[in-house]
Amino acid sequence: MGSVLIVDDMPGSARLIESLLAPDGHTIRTAGDGGEALQLVRDAPPDLVLMDVMMPLVDGFEACRAIKQNPDTRLIPVVLVTSLDDTDSRVRGIEAGADDFVSKPFNAVELRARVRSLLRIKQYTDELDSAESVIVSLALTIEARDGTTGGHCQRLSRYGSALGIALGLDADDVSALLRGGFLHDVGKVGIPDAVLLKPGPLTADEYALMHQHTVIGDRLCGTLRSLRNVRPIVRHHHERLDGSGYPDGLRGDAVPLLAQLMSIADAFDAMTTARPYLPARPVEWAAEELRREAARGWRRIDLVNTFLDKVAPSVVVPG
Repeated sequence: MGSVLIVDDMPGSARLIESLLAPDGHTIRTAGDGGEALQLVRDAPPDLVLMDVMMPLVDGFEACRAIKQNPDTRLIPVVLVTSLDDTDSRVRGIEAGADDFVSKPFNAVELRARVRSLLRIKQYTDELDSAESVIVSLALTIEARDGTTGGHCQRLSRYGSALGIALGLDADDVSALLRGGFLHDVGKVGIPDAVLLKPGPLTADEYALMHQHTVIGDRLCGTLRSLRNVRPIVRHHHERLDGSGYPDGLRGDAVPLLAQLMSIADAFDAMTTARPYLPARPVEWAAEELRREAARGWRRIDLVNTFLDKVAPSVVVPG
């Protein structure tokens, strides 16, 4: 069962669809045109939209396109209902982002089967989204354990995605950087407070334990296919191009690009915000240190320069 929005300018047609779906116990709402449908979708997103194509004002193609272009609603399945059998109409529907088509006159068994199938897919999508939200919440909870790092995840998410955009990366990579900023240190859930929050220098054993947070985080994210592009950031954001980083001692191009970008953002934020063991440094000092690290072979100088030219100038160092 799920919530279904039926959109049709003919009340009789909408009532017919509602009666055909009634045996499955769905929660049904109706709209008389595409504009009304978009408002209902914004106010209380349904699990599925069944929408007639030929409507006045805002037709089904336009309403479908608006739903699919909105990040908040694009995962809602949209089924276009039409009496048109021509290929052009279906092509227009596909271009608008429609997930399926149902033709008039309705075959009740087929209609119910298509709705049930799409609702199952929507449920799986919601479960994945919920699981990812739990992991993000966990990451923020971990940050809250350390009162000196407030806002660190949000800043890294902003810095990393801005650097990705400046480099012309595609939308999937920018999205991975956005989420990677929140999740890069999620593995610290497995690090004891005595080590994570220690105010003084760590011992060799404590350093080794701290280094495991990247491996733990990778395992946590590995349970979700939706985070497959984020995992390299979580595992490898402490690698260095000369092989002196951790956990795998990767060298050169073996260090994933997104992890390199997050590493630059992470280092910059660590230098420009106050920590128990180190005062906040000016942006200019942090910029020179990043260049020195590039000269030592830790980072790519072109990536550092892009960060300093395109991202750092807009940074407001927390007071």
